[in-house]
Amino acid sequence: MEQQTATTQAQSNTRAWKPPFFTIWTGQAFSLVGSRVVQFALVWWLTQLTGSATVLATASMVAIIPEIFLAPIAGAYVDRWNRRMVMMVADAVIALALLWLAYLFGVDAVQIWHVYIVMAVRAVGGSFHWPAMQASTSLMVPEKHLTRVAGLNQTLNGAINIIGPPLGALLMGVLPLSGVMLIDVGTATLAILSLLFVHIPQPRREDVGAEEPTIWADMREGLRYIWGWSGLMTLIGVAMVVKIALTPAFSLLPLLVSQHFNGDAAQLSLLQAVAGVGIVAGGLILSVWGGFKRKIYTTMLGMIILGLSFVVLGLTPGGLFRMALASIFVVGLMIPLIDGPIMAILQGRVAPEIQGRVFTMMVSLLWMTSPFSLAVAGPVSDWVGLRVWYVTAGVMCVATGLVGFFVPAIVNIEENNRSGAGAKAKQLVSAEG
Repeated sequence: MEQQTATTQAQSNTRAWKPPFFTIWTGQAFSLVGSRVVQFALVWWLTQLTGSATVLATASMVAIIPEIFLAPIAGAYVDRWNRRMVMMVADAVIALALLWLAYLFGVDAVQIWHVYIVMAVRAVGGSFHWPAMQASTSLMVPEKHLTRVAGLNQTLNGAINIIGPPLGALLMGVLPLSGVMLIDVGTATLAILSLLFVHIPQPRREDVGAEEPTIWADMREGLRYIWGWSGLMTLIGVAMVVKIALTPAFSLLPLLVSQHFNGDAAQLSLLQAVAGVGIVAGGLILSVWGGFKRKIYTTMLGMIILGLSFVVLGLTPGGLFRMALASIFVVGLMIPLIDGPIMAILQGRVAPEIQGRVFTMMVSLLWMTSPFSLAVAGPVSDWVGLRVWYVTAGVMCVATGLVGFFVPAIVNIEENNRSGAGAKAKQLVSAEG
């Protein structure tokens, strides 16, 4: 009887998941558009003010370092706290930081370090918001639809890249920068309002002994879960190496446009919008197709094609901006095919009550090599030029994709999770605590 009731409830939840999920999803979409507009404005302001690869690399480091050190702690708390409230508070804190920056721009008192502070605050808010949203998705969306929702999210990211940069360039021409900052404040408010009217299910935490486990125990559990999943750990290790070249390649695009292609804000926005068109197309392809039956094959193929596109971008002469647009379109096209299947694997295989910790620990590990690469890339690019990073990143991506097809731990990533990584992690934490 209980089993029949549970089945009926599950079927009801499956039928009714769309209205609450897409209410939140729509509010977050507006917020992401506002954030993209502000990001474009701030990065171009830094580019025009300094023309320095070191300054742009530092801005990227400021945005990444909180993810590395705070994300695992944030994930542990997300698994304990009300996830709807976490997202609301994160949006509110980011909005307050942008109000402060809008005031500084309004009174012409802004300094570069002020921008760094706001970028750091946005990164801290994102460290809590992203795992809360991803973990909530797996509780609100039936597993059979997770890959398609992942593709839809990638499509949204592409659409934001299409809309955000040109809108940012346009608003910078008609509004003071203080007004541009207020755009994100308004969209964050819309995101908060959408969360007020929707219930987000909370995972049921299992009791561990007589007392609640500590945050550090939760973090160790997330790390050991990843460590016990050989395919995921191998994939993360390879990605950490690739990101040494890949992170600077993305971060230094504004300088590539302004210095190598002699472009302005309009050309940068066009480049990023074309990348967004590619992301939309890739997301739609993934949403309809769903990828190969073995999801990791989709990721590896996407990595190879993305790498070839970066090599072409790095070798493109300064007078052939159209070739750069074609290359960046293919880069965008591949991003959903790389990221979407991995997120679907994680959401479908990791238990909801541990997803916050696992997702954020994974993000922390993935970004761990990026500060080092950015610290090196800024001065080196100011010295020898920018294009070396694009060719290097491309070659590394192609090599990674090809090798991945022949590494059993990666190819069997969905199956080798079933060996009890989560149970092993819980036993180890229990034994220690």
